[in-house]
Amino acid sequence: MSARAAARPVTGTIVLLTRLARAVFLRSSVDLVGMNLRNMVVLAYLRDHPSASQQVMTEQLSMDSNTGVLVLNDLEDLEYVERRRDPADRRRHIVDLTDAGLEALEHAEVAQGSIEDEILGGLSVSERAEFRRLLVKALEGQVSPGGA
Repeated sequence: MSARAAARPVTGTIVLLTRLARAVFLRSSVDLVGMNLRNMVVLAYLRDHPSASQQVMTEQLSMDSNTGVLVLNDLEDLEYVERRRDPADRRRHIVDLTDAGLEALEHAEVAQGSIEDEILGGLSVSERAEFRRLLVKALEGQVSPGGA
């Protein structure tokens, strides 16, 4: 091995994470999962954050507000979410997952399990649990691009 080859930097974590996310995206067809990944991400967020503010949701999911509105419009049309004005601040919208939305999300997550098994097949059960724990920890420390 040449000195130059030995001195090459190792591929960075963000590049690897991006490649992993791309592999998930490519395998997650609407036919298999039952919805696109963006809808699945929003529904999962709403399940984990009941009565979420629309603005906070879009910030936490790193979506611009226009994209957030379009996604929520689609999910409302499917009757997966309900939006209502916040009684404490009429300028804000509160978003909740409906029973139909929860059912659709649970179906998508079961289908997504086969993709997870394929993508993370090289990890043991304990390594997968640690990987998930580290992803959650990284996301909890994330500050949205707007600084919120």
